[in-house]
Amino acid sequence: MPLFSSARERRLWLWSGAVVVAIYATLGLAGTLAEVLREYELLEASSLVMFAMFLLGATIFTSGIRLRPRGAEIAVLLGITFVYLLLFLRTTVGPAERTHLMEYGVLGVFIHEALTERVSQGRRVPVPPVVAVVLTTLLGVADEGIQWLLPNRVFDPVDMLFNFLAGTTSVAAVVVLAWARRLASGRRGPPGTPAV
Repeated sequence: MPLFSSARERRLWLWSGAVVVAIYATLGLAGTLAEVLREYELLEASSLVMFAMFLLGATIFTSGIRLRPRGAEIAVLLGITFVYLLLFLRTTVGPAERTHLMEYGVLGVFIHEALTERVSQGRRVPVPPVVAVVLTTLLGVADEGIQWLLPNRVFDPVDMLFNFLAGTTSVAAVVVLAWARRLASGRRGPPGTPAV
């Protein structure tokens, strides 16, 4: 039996891996980059741009570039956008810590989509949203563990909590958006069930 259930699942795992590599690759550069952005007073602006890019990318990715979203989907997308905006803007930590919302949010979406694709191809994955959050959280814990070993970085359990919250929020957003799509199309059961 092949490792991946489809070419799409393989691509999604490759994208997940690319996000992890990008996150871990910045461990040595994050402090320097933050200082440069702070020096030019771009740290706040760059965080807002990254947030906007995350929303755009996650929405396009999960929506499959639908041209005519229906009322329930539009309402859910607006709700998700509002929740993320509140989370991002009302969080009392610094802008550098807010990047966890983007990094681990994107990672959570990719992992969830890969697991969902696996299930749609007939493979067994128990409760894909929970598995996606657990995997995302474990990768966040590993990130902090690596930082514990680096002399210029700080191990911070609060960052692990942010990684968990980012993964949970993004996976919940994808699940609710999929539910809204099924509701709008007249299907009530899990994806792949016939319309009622």
